[in-house]
Amino acid sequence: MTFLHHMKSMSNTKIIALIFGLSLFGAVTGVAAYRWFEQPDYKSFDAKQQAWFAKYGSAEGALPEQINFRAAAALGTPAVVHIKSKLAIAQAQPKSNIPDAFRDFFGDGGNFFQYPSPAPQDASGSGVIIAEDGYVVTNNHVINGADKVEVILEDKRSYEAKIIGRDPSTDLALLKIEEKALPFIKFGNSDAVEVGDWVLAVGNPFNLTSTVTAGIVSAKGRNLNLLQDQYRIEAFIQTDAAVNPGNSGGALLNTAGELVGINTAIASQTGTYNGYSFAVPVNLVKKVMDDLLAYGSVQRGFLGISIRDVDAKFAETENLKVLNGVYVNEVNAGSGSEEAGVKKGDVILKVDGVGVKTVSELQEQIGRHRPGEKVSLMIDRNGSEKAILVTLKNQSGSTSLASKEEINVIKELGASFSELSDAEAQKLNLRNGIKVTAINSGKLKSAGIRDGFIITQIDRQPVNGLESLQNAIAKAKSDGEEALLLGGIYPDGSKAFYAIGL
Repeated sequence: MTFLHHMKSMSNTKIIALIFGLSLFGAVTGVAAYRWFEQPDYKSFDAKQQAWFAKYGSAEGALPEQINFRAAAALGTPAVVHIKSKLAIAQAQPKSNIPDAFRDFFGDGGNFFQYPSPAPQDASGSGVIIAEDGYVVTNNHVINGADKVEVILEDKRSYEAKIIGRDPSTDLALLKIEEKALPFIKFGNSDAVEVGDWVLAVGNPFNLTSTVTAGIVSAKGRNLNLLQDQYRIEAFIQTDAAVNPGNSGGALLNTAGELVGINTAIASQTGTYNGYSFAVPVNLVKKVMDDLLAYGSVQRGFLGISIRDVDAKFAETENLKVLNGVYVNEVNAGSGSEEAGVKKGDVILKVDGVGVKTVSELQEQIGRHRPGEKVSLMIDRNGSEKAILVTLKNQSGSTSLASKEEINVIKELGASFSELSDAEAQKLNLRNGIKVTAINSGKLKSAGIRDGFIITQIDRQPVNGLESLQNAIAKAKSDGEEALLLGGIYPDGSKAFYAIGL
């Protein structure tokens, strides 16, 4: 019997039931086939995560059920000291030395970010012993302007400290007490510190000695625009460990008890802890301390470029191919960057293999180097990566280490300099001179001098370099003069004279 004959012999009710059953079977089969052929990789999000961790490994750094910081605290507290700075007069620290953002903390204003340190006429802070023979690192603002600095150990022994050197651009200072066999804190590696890591702050808040607080690293490379120095380096480690007045200069430790930062500032509207604190990374601290010990001042290498951060809007405007990195606005003539081939519009991505996403991160990496040292830059140029080796120079445009006197003159004048190239000297028919490559706040800017000015004479005497300026300024001051006359020429051939006050 054929299928058609069989259908004819069936009742209408049976036929309808058969059709419905075949339709249902087809629908189910179709859905199954669709899922089989069209969505073979369908998994729940939980299953996706489980598969990923099974392939690449589980998350590292999980904390044990019972965590404590006893070992780290035991290593850190004996090497953190209490520092008392005495000033002969109540206002020995000029008002101009206190950044606007800190005046509320010192009782003279109302801003947000503040140094965790009391009034300047009788300051109290913290310090960290970094060598067994009595070298102590602290913040510059703790001892700035002090006539006498007292260091009190955890065991109550007290010493008068000698100030070896200060660096306002990083707010660090190096002290020395005459003692041997002191406990000290081992340097850690601030580059290895990651957001989310546990850290401990050790210091003397409110004159309460040997106080330990804990928190996590909240961010890295924070630039708060707090320091007033023209060559400031701000790349703070941000934490939520409680830090209060008196913690300035104290230790930021990792869980191994190693020093990873020097506590420097707090975020506060009241002068006390309000949720965030900031520390100078120890890798920068090490370099500054070495320079202060060896040279009495910081030997800082410069790329010789003007820079800014990259964000999505700026990248779109400039048609950049990257969203992170540091954009090169200008390249100074005669700088190490110009000689190495860095160009305006380049985006710096790495320094010696370390990624730099912001200006502050770049400044921190470069701040670890001295003039004459080479750094490898990875740059993006029109979408292509390129490695460039740059020899850093000092503010006067040479690769030599500068004396403390030269550094002070550069800061006083508020400018960066470079030696004249043969081409510049020939074009302008010059036999001597020194070129102003960048103007910051200082005497030259106040006098009206612009970038590119070539100083050829000072008080009618020829200028052959930075040493000439240094000697002329020193002589004028010793003679009681109130001003000096600078003469020179701009690259377009126009000559000019300027009087600078002393």
